[in-house]
Amino acid sequence: MAQAIPYLAFDGTCAEAMQFYADTLGLGAKLVMMVSGADTPMAAQIPPEHAHRILHARIAFDDGSLLYAGDTPVQMPFDGMKGVTITMNYPTVAEAERVFATLAEDGEVIMPIAPMFYAKKAGMLTDRFGTRWAINGEVTM
Repeated sequence: MAQAIPYLAFDGTCAEAMQFYADTLGLGAKLVMMVSGADTPMAAQIPPEHAHRILHARIAFDDGSLLYAGDTPVQMPFDGMKGVTITMNYPTVAEAERVFATLAEDGEVIMPIAPMFYAKKAGMLTDRFGTRWAINGEVTM
């Protein structure tokens, strides 16, 4: 079965971000994989000061959807995540509001969570890790 899976890029904060997302996003989110450079057969080729960087992390949700991430290799320039927003649809407004508030801590609210024509409540933000989110509660369309 083919799947479209978002892959987030970080600059040394992948482990912290993915644990935060697993704890915050709900919908059965479980951090099922976190592999650092030190945990791979390539460990001897990675400078010790970069061995902690995450090569691959994976969150699995109850519905079978996935979220992947990793730290950008240090030899590549990192200028933040651009051009993608991760949309999360929640079955209740209360759950959407909880997730929105938690993701917004130390982040930037782009559109406060409020009634919207396509959901009972929806909002947009960029979290403290630079990930953009659209959070919807009780989608109506």
